[in-house]
Amino acid sequence: MIRVVLADDERLIRTGWTTMLSFEDDIEVVGEAADGHEAVEAGIGVDVVLMDIRMPRMDGLAASRELARRSPTTRVIVVTTFENDQLVWGALRAGAAGYVLKRAPADELVDAVRLVHSRDAVLFPDALRRIAGPHHGASRPRVPVGLTPREHDVLRHIALGRNNAEIAAALYVSVETIKTHVRHVLDKLGARDRTQAAVLAYEFGLVFPGAEGRVIGAGPCP
Repeated sequence: MIRVVLADDERLIRTGWTTMLSFEDDIEVVGEAADGHEAVEAGIGVDVVLMDIRMPRMDGLAASRELARRSPTTRVIVVTTFENDQLVWGALRAGAAGYVLKRAPADELVDAVRLVHSRDAVLFPDALRRIAGPHHGASRPRVPVGLTPREHDVLRHIALGRNNAEIAAALYVSVETIKTHVRHVLDKLGARDRTQAAVLAYEFGLVFPGAEGRVIGAGPCP
């Protein structure tokens, strides 16, 4: 059962999300929050938090960052009214695992919860590739070292949204081998999940936003 907390300052929105998720046998709404502080407290230890970006007392970005610090296993999906690339990128850098629009249909919301919970792929990789454009190679706090050439390949596939089975097929290895590579990549990057690894890959310039499904990278780091 996927335990979900709903965080939005509008009760009507929370009621709508509850209704949409109530039809799913594998998803249970276990809490609600009307502001960022409540979202952090309610979200500790749960599986997924649907987090509005604009909330009183503490906004969704700050709440996502605090929840990532206090409950590393909790996955946050930020929810926004407008597809503002800067806000979304800020949320992803703050620790969110993905985002959905408030106008998204029920099936898209449900799919997002399941995918983020599975941790097997990046949510909406095409959108991530688009909004990564202005940030490509722009932030280099430290070029990651220690990744093997194969781990670089895996990282680039992660950034393109491929799941473990798809990466294994592309690299002609087993899924278990890919799981090991993914774990090593996350550890070496200090990334809490695949989305954070993808964000770093774009910021370090290891993957080009215009790759359009092709694995194009800057080559192994020294």
